[in-house]
Amino acid sequence: MTFTVDPSTDPVILPDHTQLPESDGTFVKNFQQHPQSILLTDSIEPILQKYHPDGQYAIGQDSGIYWRMTEPPEKGAEAPDWFYVPNVPPTLDGQSRRSYVLWQEFIAPLIILEFVSGTGKEERDRTPWTGKFFIYGQVIRPAFYGIYEVQKSSIEIYRHVTNHFELVPANERGHFPIEELGVELGIWQGVYQNLELPWLRWWDADGNLLLTGWETSEQEKLIVQQERLIAEQEKQRAEQEKQRAEKEKQRAEQEKQRAEKLMAQLRAAGIEPQL
Repeated sequence: MTFTVDPSTDPVILPDHTQLPESDGTFVKNFQQHPQSILLTDSIEPILQKYHPDGQYAIGQDSGIYWRMTEPPEKGAEAPDWFYVPNVPPTLDGQSRRSYVLWQEFIAPLIILEFVSGTGKEERDRTPWTGKFFIYGQVIRPAFYGIYEVQKSSIEIYRHVTNHFELVPANERGHFPIEELGVELGIWQGVYQNLELPWLRWWDADGNLLLTGWETSEQEKLIVQQERLIAEQEKQRAEQEKQRAEKEKQRAEQEKQRAEKLMAQLRAAGIEPQL
């Protein structure tokens, strides 16, 4: 796709997300990539809805962020595995976003995450104007940039400070705070979508794991089951108490009958019982 500019024409019309390629044609790197993106999105949605009650935010998953005009166009884009942009509409002109175009919207992502399949060299490449780390740090400038290495079960989080990235230290839980959202990023070992792996996940500021919709549903089912079990146990205890009370009543009645019988026998023998 070639874009030409007529110097006699003003203003210059730059392409938008509908005119730029939505993919560079490469394969997804591994089977974990899509489930990992879904896991991050699903569990953070309630937090984002709280911060954006108007729904003005966008999440990209393996989608292009266009930052300059090139030929071919996709050479002027980076495609993070996951990113979140605050205060932008989720759709444009009633259409789903095909990509995110910086010269169209200007707002930088708050978080960009890359899932490493190789050595991580590409994600840490600082070569001016071609290296991914350089482009994120000097051009796109997200507030946070994360490099997640599943094979090492590790993540590096960088914060953009004064035109460069600084490595963020982990807190006492081994998580990385994202203060702007009141959440933390960290590694969770477990099963998700039938894969036992170390997963990149969110926690709240108190260290509570943010659950997916399915996990929340399962937790609610478990709570209902526990409440039913407790109610059944209470019912059984009440029935047992009723039975014990009935037995006590029967014993008391039997004691009364024995006492009356004894007094009758004493009176028959001419002895008046002393009460």
